[in-house]
Amino acid sequence: MREPRQVTTRALGPDFAVGPAERYFEDYVPGAIYEYGERTVSEHEIIEFATAFDPQDFHVDAAAAAAGPFGGLIASGFHSAALAMRLLADHYVSWVASLGSPGLDSLAWPAPLRPGDRVRLRTEVLEARASSSKPDRGIVRTQVQLLTGGDAVVLEATIVNLLARRPASP
Repeated sequence: MREPRQVTTRALGPDFAVGPAERYFEDYVPGAIYEYGERTVSEHEIIEFATAFDPQDFHVDAAAAAAGPFGGLIASGFHSAALAMRLLADHYVSWVASLGSPGLDSLAWPAPLRPGDRVRLRTEVLEARASSSKPDRGIVRTQVQLLTGGDAVVLEATIVNLLARRPASP
């Protein structure tokens, strides 16, 4: 079992009845919406991530970005995805029952993420169904959005998670 995490963000409204260290498939109820965050993204973070993983001018060079298609520096979409994943891992995905993910149904970046933007994560449980082939687990589909303080959606994805079912009480 993993050690408790130091989580630096908080729920921004109603949260699960149990924390991620006690959460199982049965706790993911279709229709439930949760928000977590907030975190400010710095120019330094944007440039550092993009330099390592997506070195296009509008991600790494403020002067070139100012003259480019976005009118300024923007984060890589995959930086946005990494931020969303961190918030998901800290708050949403079970720390004890996660069996990984077979992938995403969709991923889009409707608006750019800019230096100084303060982001939060919104999740909505779309579907939670027991596995027909493996009765010890379930499949959860979740709509994920990363939003700025002004409610611009900078990432939207539909993710799929495999989660263990709650063990029977002794």
